[in-house]
Amino acid sequence: MDVYYCGKEGSDIQEKDWIQSVLEGGPENFRPFVQAYGETIYRTVYAVLQSPHDAEDVTQEVLLQIYRSLPDCRMEGLKTWITRIAVNRAIDFKRRNKRRPEELSDSEILSAQASAQAAEVDVIEREKRRQIQQRVEQLPSNYREVVTAFYMEDKSYEQIALETGLERKSVESRLYRARNWMKRRWKREDFE
Repeated sequence: MDVYYCGKEGSDIQEKDWIQSVLEGGPENFRPFVQAYGETIYRTVYAVLQSPHDAEDVTQEVLLQIYRSLPDCRMEGLKTWITRIAVNRAIDFKRRNKRRPEELSDSEILSAQASAQAAEVDVIEREKRRQIQQRVEQLPSNYREVVTAFYMEDKSYEQIALETGLERKSVESRLYRARNWMKRRWKREDFE
């Protein structure tokens, strides 16, 4: 039996509830998922196939595979899991169609794989940024402003000091304390 990992994200509880309702209630409870993730799946598939018609067909296959795989799904990275299914299905579709008379060249296949990998990396990076942003919002307010400015907006100590009215040493001190606060409360694996 294959085990699929899905769901360790900010909306962990909502996703668990959603998966449970689909498992208990059947296909009619799958509609919210299709509405929430259908467009993302389509864009991911389209990035590989570059054909609207083929992307629609493969998106339907992906949705069906996700629905069938839910009973074996473990809650660890739903969006990543969905993206991998979409990318793999799109690549499989492209390989199947390679055997047709209008064969794809090796460069077209490599281009499709590169597009698929780029789409997957983009989705994963956006999800990490979203998780980090949620964590930053949990920081005490006196740390949040300098952490956001330094790490997320790439501002220098001097820029932050000017904008906040703090001394440069105070900015350094708050960043140092904020890093210690984060080390004590957050685990590295929370962002992987």
